[in-house]
Amino acid sequence: MDSINSLYGFFLENCTWAWILGSLVLLLFVGFFGSPLIVWTIALAAILFGFGAPTWLWIVFAVVAVIFNIPAIRAALITSGVFGIFKKFEFLPKISDTEKAALDAGVVWVEKDLFSGKPNFSNLMKESYPDLTPEEKAFMEGPVNNLCKMIDHWNIYKTKEIPQDIWDYIRKEKFLGMIVPKEYGGLGFSALCHSEVIMKISSRSLPVAIQVMVPNSLGPAELLAHYGTEKQKSHWLPRLADGREIPCFGLTEPLAGSDAGAINSTGVLFKGPDGKIQIKLNWNKRWITLAAISSVIGLAFRLRDPENLLGKGEDLGITCALIPATTPGVVLGRRHDPLGTPFYNCPTQGKDVIVDAEEAIVGGIAGAGRGWMMLMECLAAGRGISLPAQATGGAKLATRVTSAHAVVRRQFGVSIGKFEGVEEPLARIGASTYALEAMRRYCLGALDKGIKPGVITAMQKYYATEMGRKVINDAMDIMGGAGISMGPRNVLAEIYIATPIGITVEGANIMTRTLIIFGQGALRAHPFAYSEVKAYEANDLKGFDRAFFGHIGHIVRNTCRAILLSLSRGYLAATPECHPQMKVYFRRLSWTSATYALLADVAMGVLGGSLKMREKITGRFADILANMYIATAILRRFEAEGRRDEDLAFAHYNLKHCMAEIQKGFDGIFDNLKIPGLRWFFKGWIGAWSRINSVGSQASDGWSHAIASAMMKEGGIRDRLTDGIYLPKERDQQLARLDYAFSVSLQSEAAEKKIKKAIREGVLPKKKAHLLLDEARSKNVITDAEFKLMQESDAVRYDAILVDDFSEEQYHANKVL
Repeated sequence: MDSINSLYGFFLENCTWAWILGSLVLLLFVGFFGSPLIVWTIALAAILFGFGAPTWLWIVFAVVAVIFNIPAIRAALITSGVFGIFKKFEFLPKISDTEKAALDAGVVWVEKDLFSGKPNFSNLMKESYPDLTPEEKAFMEGPVNNLCKMIDHWNIYKTKEIPQDIWDYIRKEKFLGMIVPKEYGGLGFSALCHSEVIMKISSRSLPVAIQVMVPNSLGPAELLAHYGTEKQKSHWLPRLADGREIPCFGLTEPLAGSDAGAINSTGVLFKGPDGKIQIKLNWNKRWITLAAISSVIGLAFRLRDPENLLGKGEDLGITCALIPATTPGVVLGRRHDPLGTPFYNCPTQGKDVIVDAEEAIVGGIAGAGRGWMMLMECLAAGRGISLPAQATGGAKLATRVTSAHAVVRRQFGVSIGKFEGVEEPLARIGASTYALEAMRRYCLGALDKGIKPGVITAMQKYYATEMGRKVINDAMDIMGGAGISMGPRNVLAEIYIATPIGITVEGANIMTRTLIIFGQGALRAHPFAYSEVKAYEANDLKGFDRAFFGHIGHIVRNTCRAILLSLSRGYLAATPECHPQMKVYFRRLSWTSATYALLADVAMGVLGGSLKMREKITGRFADILANMYIATAILRRFEAEGRRDEDLAFAHYNLKHCMAEIQKGFDGIFDNLKIPGLRWFFKGWIGAWSRINSVGSQASDGWSHAIASAMMKEGGIRDRLTDGIYLPKERDQQLARLDYAFSVSLQSEAAEKKIKKAIREGVLPKKKAHLLLDEARSKNVITDAEFKLMQESDAVRYDAILVDDFSEEQYHANKVL
């Protein structure tokens, strides 16, 4: 008690508010720069010296400094007690084997920087921005364009069948072997080329894109390429590459969807009459693309070894195997109907199917029980390619169609794109298309370097498909009656109908957002959390001490950074070399990262292992992390493509939207993260300050006007926004018809303005411009060329906005005109 009174008297006598404030500022900046513990020790010593601390206080300080600065002493005296408390109260979350496999799959990439509280944007802006090789460009300009030209999307939709000549061409040009290495007869294309192919075909026909996409995504080819034995590769890969074998992959079941770890399909090892180890398989799978026409089934199942033939116990875990479709007991042939979209999506069953274990298990008998790891690693890459490419292709097509329609379609005498009610969704479409392409290219740069970032690819899948859903909804609003009238002239309706399919597959979007992005991201991307958990489970006190006190330092640093960056609105953050107008966003992202990292630690500390079940909270954390990533990708695109002035509106609009979404996520966390005894402070004070001092708000109407205006002009950014989709040249194709009407309409606007001016000046009577063409020409208001242009404009505009109609017989017989 005397020592406490002595300490109180010392501070009362020696501490002034100026000293206290100065000391706090010093400590904040020591923390801001992430200084090591020895620097903190020196800073605290300087503060004590400045206060004229008594000898006894120096002794206490010295003892504490020695304890915390020498790891062995700290572990023995401090960490061991913390470790014991964690063990007693089971504070850290228990991680199942399937969760461990998911966490260990792939690697961390830029998400680690964004999660750190101190992202290095100079490095993030140097991430590769890939391009196609000459060979890949030739494939895009040749076989891919030829395939798209062969496709009649309406015929496929109405007949619910992809014609045989298209299937033959797909096989002949090895579309099914894009990911098969060249040494095994495949094309061996990059992730970028794979994505470009899917994106272009998706702009022409979703069913064809899906049929090409699936063999090149999670399935036999990818599993074999990474994990197969040489014998398996030599046999299967050449046959998969040239289409002699059609693969499918059976993962989902009636009772195991997003929770793939709940698989009930079983395989039991036993010795056959010849002494070889065999497997008896039983399965019941649903929603398996291509199953009905497959010749080889990739199968995920739980493998049991009741006789312990492999010496690893009875339950070997999830295993992947290849089963020829002709094997006795395999049941195929039926189909699901995925929203009327005619691709093969099917059930398959197996009843007492017997196969050789060494031949069937991917990787041979050595691959037994390694299936979950294989699946997670392949999904870590696959989620970043196919579905984001499909969503981007759909968005680019919507941009091309709606921007033309907004000019060609007129109401009240003017193009509908001139109305702000249309301009608003049109701008959202264009901005989202810019963002989708930025995300796609940024992620593919990592994948093509061999990086498999599981958290980032989960973001790609979720946010790309959700953006695609919003884009097609906006597009249907703009198209109006032309959007809902099915037929060969409607190129968007099939995308609208099929959009929920992409939302559902490769991990349902709800689960991806709430469980994977933050649930896995919080452990994988956090610099210390996963190390703590692994050391905890391994009873590694030394490792736990290193991770635990590293975590404490991480929290202190981010607390200091969050405070100072909030007070300075990010201006204390360093920015990379960039366009002057982009600096503010780098600063805001640094501010966001520090606040986010601190809040994530608060949430993990308060909720512990129960956090993963608080999915409304984890979903908001996922939104913040993802919008930091999306903003980073947009900034990278803007820099990589030359800081074009015509891109500024698209960059500003998207970046402001990302910051507004981040603020929305923060608001939700402050309102709903219940901290015992401190919720009033967290929500009432910290949350209120966050709203007053927000990181961002939505873009102004001026930016959306600039975007819509740019989209309704020929060439320039409209062509760059839609680069990579199939643009037919034949005028009997709706997209070409619409593009031509768009071009002629824009060219005729100058002549129309002349007529309207002549009306205002009394040279021409007050009538609609197209009724005055003859008189305008005779009075030299317009030239002969302009007269012909306006005549053509009326005709092509009328033709472009027509929709399909059918006789009763055609409609009911599902005949194609």
